[in-house]
Amino acid sequence: MPIDSVRLYSLLTGARQATGTAIIIDVYRAYTTAAVAFQRGAEKIILTASVDEALDLRARGLGDYCMGEQDRIMPPEFDFGNSPYALSQADVRGKTLIQSTSAGTKGANAAQDADRIYVAALVNAAATAGAVRADEPERISIVAMGSRGVMRTDEDEQCALYLRNLILGYPQDSEAVRSLVASAAVSAKFDGPARPEFDPRDRDIALRVDSVPFAIRVVHEEGLLVARPWPPRE
Repeated sequence: MPIDSVRLYSLLTGARQATGTAIIIDVYRAYTTAAVAFQRGAEKIILTASVDEALDLRARGLGDYCMGEQDRIMPPEFDFGNSPYALSQADVRGKTLIQSTSAGTKGANAAQDADRIYVAALVNAAATAGAVRADEPERISIVAMGSRGVMRTDEDEQCALYLRNLILGYPQDSEAVRSLVASAAVSAKFDGPARPEFDPRDRDIALRVDSVPFAIRVVHEEGLLVARPWPPRE
């Protein structure tokens, strides 16, 4: 695959520029949380651009639980926060989840010019690269969403580089990537008692590079963005 067929973008502005196959990255924590929810047996996840939209969809019976955050905090009406660890303990088998976050889900909704969308984190980077390579798209746009979609962050930018190199077939050292992200300043927020919304167990799960064996593909269904594991479960 030619290197110029894979473009790197950042933040909401980058998501709006994405064309071809878009990969929207949110390591801390939206798409790590989504991957864990699917590991726990969730049927699908509806990705929304706002808390109000998520609550409206649940009220209309289109989903079972709301999960995510607004300004890093779980909205009081939500069932789960933006926490991989919390979802790892949850019984969501067969359920439809509705997710809203300040960066990740907004990015997926902003990628309106993309032909196909995947969402990803470090936990399923290799699986995502494999799924995208199998599609053989002419153009790939990798978008690191950063903090609230307006500030670049090390974990998403490093994940984007890792994914690009995997897609292009360059040998990669997943442990080196994990160590690099773990030592970044952004990872220290999980250690501060003043930030109880950041559980250190969330960081530990997010840094399990390539531990999830499936990609997450997003499709449009009846006006909604719906994410499911890819390849489909049997």
